[in-house]
Amino acid sequence: MALIEVRHAIKTYATGEAAFNALNDVSLNIEKGEFVAIMGASGSGKSTFMNMLGTLDKPNSGTYFLDGIDVLHLDSESLSEIRNRKLGFVFQGFNLISRTTALENVELPMIYKGVPEEERIYRAKEALKIVGLEKREDHMPNQMSGGQQQRVAIARAIVNDAPIILADEPTGNLDTKTSIEVMEFFVKLNEKHGKTIVLVTHEPDIAEFCKRVVKFKDGNIISDEVKRQ
Repeated sequence: MALIEVRHAIKTYATGEAAFNALNDVSLNIEKGEFVAIMGASGSGKSTFMNMLGTLDKPNSGTYFLDGIDVLHLDSESLSEIRNRKLGFVFQGFNLISRTTALENVELPMIYKGVPEEERIYRAKEALKIVGLEKREDHMPNQMSGGQQQRVAIARAIVNDAPIILADEPTGNLDTKTSIEVMEFFVKLNEKHGKTIVLVTHEPDIAEFCKRVVKFKDGNIISDEVKRQ
């Protein structure tokens, strides 16, 4: 079974008296170790699909198995546990807590998980080392560049050793040079650390870093291309 397996997902939104399908009978498998770009214009369904993969939203019909688990039928507590164990999230806006250090920001998912302090600090330091920020542990977000803040966010996403990273426009707030640097870290996480990465982007040059590109339009997958191995 694929690491991510979506079958016949339909997501309908009502707008006044009308309704439209944000996802229109979408099926997609993502295998362990893939690096997939999800592309499409605004309103194409890519963000709805990403929210479903992150278990932040559910389709009206269809199935979604995450590492063999039927997540659509879990209660909220079980869903939260699966999300914390299986998924790491990276967002366009970094989502760091402004008054805490890089190290403390990376520790956060482990606090929610109840990891003891000594282990939290060790794992957070190791995660920051992976993204090249071992010398920025005590820096606040406003003392770091945008690229450094995004690398802290990446460290936070991997600190629980989740097998899957979901990245939503992770370079959207970065300049071209910094975007390339951040994408090189994603490539490293995929190729060296074996993370499965699903990344939403509207930028073709960012998608070039990915091994597979899935394009959405009007709630449908219109192309699915394996670019490189």
